[in-house]
Amino acid sequence: MSSSSTVRRIGISLSAAAILVGAVACNSDDKKDDKKSDKSASQGAAKSSDDRSPVQALQAAYKKTSGVKSAKVHMTVSATGAKAADGSEMVMDGVMGWNPAAMDMTMSGASSAMPGAGAAGGKTRMLMLDGVVYTQMPAESMKDAPEGLRGKKWMKLDFKDAPNATLQQQLTSKMDSANQDPAKQMAALTDSPNLKRVGSENVNGVQAQHYKGTLTLDEMLKGNESAKVMDAKEREKFLETAKQAGIKGYDTEFWVNGDDLPVKMIIGMDTAQGKVKITTDYTDYGTKVDVKAPPAGETADFGQMMKDLAKSIEAAKQQS
Repeated sequence: MSSSSTVRRIGISLSAAAILVGAVACNSDDKKDDKKSDKSASQGAAKSSDDRSPVQALQAAYKKTSGVKSAKVHMTVSATGAKAADGSEMVMDGVMGWNPAAMDMTMSGASSAMPGAGAAGGKTRMLMLDGVVYTQMPAESMKDAPEGLRGKKWMKLDFKDAPNATLQQQLTSKMDSANQDPAKQMAALTDSPNLKRVGSENVNGVQAQHYKGTLTLDEMLKGNESAKVMDAKEREKFLETAKQAGIKGYDTEFWVNGDDLPVKMIIGMDTAQGKVKITTDYTDYGTKVDVKAPPAGETADFGQMMKDLAKSIEAAKQQS
């Protein structure tokens, strides 16, 4: 297998990973004092009588969720039209933390995007630490790799190290397009002109209040409810991220328990790359997230690989 072919296949793999990692890479800049986490919080019963309006309820949920640092998640991501994972469905299980963002997740059901995953869809572990993604590469995809990749078990992806601005923008866009901090999404939804409370429902054994609404970027720009809980810089960053990612609008649903914490969310996004749907179940708020970077000797740097490939292509052109 040629170096360019190997890099291309790994690139597809990491692009798919970027979509998924973005979905859990909560990048809250909230600097409020830490509050003691209650791991049983996600099991709180929904209020049998909630006199608050849907806007007030989600604003309270935003404040509560922003103060919690981590949770266990089960996530399903489907993409239609997105080049990295057209028509595929990927599932992630593990733990994630925010403020700062960190994750340790296992991805499955991604045979169409992950080289070497197998026809039935294998499992791939992904870590995120300090803004860098580490993807455990399936052994099948590496057995015919160039000599410099043999023996490597992990691929490092740091979007800042992309060899050119175009690739950096593409990779960052994939991350940002799915970067769905649940707290920020609840705050944003308060600007929806059709936000409503559906009612009390049982979700994964927990009674929760169901809220739903649609939201376009123009509606959020014109709205002012989210500005009551998100500070100006935080709100501006949320909007700018959505614009750069080509997001046209959201179709959002949340199920919030009696402790004002989300137990489930469904986010549908219309993006320039296609339709992305993310369904996430949250449990065990406050769970420990202890992520460490893989050994350097077992890790290949995707950014460096791309730079080396570009040099070899340029050298070949000069010789021809």
